[in-house]
Amino acid sequence: MKKQHWMIKTVRRIAILFVLFACLMVFWYTPFYSNLMVKLLNTFVPVEVNQIAAQSQQNAALSESENLEPGSNLWIARQAYLKLMETEIRDKDAQNLMLLQLRYKVLQEEIIKKQKENKDEKDKPTIPLIVEHSASATIDDSSSTTVKALLDLNNESNKALMDQYIKFLKTHHVQEETVHSELASSAVQADIESLQNQDTVKSKVTNQPYAIVVLGGGLTLDKNQKDIVVNAYTRVRLEKTIEVEKKTKLPIVLSGVESPYMQAWLKERGVDANLLENRSMNTCENTRFSSLLLQKKGGAPTVLLITDRYHMPRTRRLFALNGIETIPIEAPMPTPLTEWQPSKQNYNHSRRANYETLAAIRDVLFGSSGCREVP
Repeated sequence: MKKQHWMIKTVRRIAILFVLFACLMVFWYTPFYSNLMVKLLNTFVPVEVNQIAAQSQQNAALSESENLEPGSNLWIARQAYLKLMETEIRDKDAQNLMLLQLRYKVLQEEIIKKQKENKDEKDKPTIPLIVEHSASATIDDSSSTTVKALLDLNNESNKALMDQYIKFLKTHHVQEETVHSELASSAVQADIESLQNQDTVKSKVTNQPYAIVVLGGGLTLDKNQKDIVVNAYTRVRLEKTIEVEKKTKLPIVLSGVESPYMQAWLKERGVDANLLENRSMNTCENTRFSSLLLQKKGGAPTVLLITDRYHMPRTRRLFALNGIETIPIEAPMPTPLTEWQPSKQNYNHSRRANYETLAAIRDVLFGSSGCREVP
């Protein structure tokens, strides 16, 4: 058998590679490629919730008005107040409820005053000493207490503070004329409604959603080339949000620097979104800062997550790492896939699938880049 010339072999190999590349390019322009990549992402991207991080959402008492830092002195005082209020509501003693509310207001003022004094003391210039350096190291070690310990009202430090606040709320003297004031009465009514709403939320099981979280997809210029408006990716997510909100009546969390524009877009269509996370610049920050917001608002172990199907697996994984289980609600892409024939819009889907696949691989192997710890 005659041996082929090396040039013929080389040309044949190049031809085979060219044909394979051409087939791949055609495949990219069909709907089958992006559908395949979505299946792979949903299969291999892990979405198991980090149970340690999940402790930050364990209260499961999401409130659009609550804004206390979980584990803080003001937060513990609030828990003491609500605990005593539940007892007074059962006893149906309106005067004691107003008295309790006035004592709680005084307690809040004293806590805030003490915090201000401590801050002023820390701000004073000090001469650094070796002894002070070693002491600060001890403080740093103790500050690594887990979120679970901070939120556990039965741990030693929190329980002592809780008992102290309960005693204050039971015994602190309040002037008689203030007990019957209209201000005290209206404040009590607002707190009773808040307590009832909180009890309603806490009656949910953990895997039921507590909120709708919508991730921004970007902004663009309006037709006049002056005004900033939501782009097509964000718009279709908001359209899906309106559809879901009508069915669930859940609070809406808007995430991303786009959130004020998203809120305005929804407001024009009669939907209120009161929970805004407007600092995040990427998906990692979306999930981290939204989780912090939900934690501060009382906790939401499970949420409905709205984004496009290519973005969904990576976003669900990042929320899971922050302790939140997500129920995916896929928003459509601005342009739909064609049924089978190659098209430019199919290529746009494929390109989006490629980006999210590479980003998911990067996140799993090396962690997310450019992700700030706090807003």
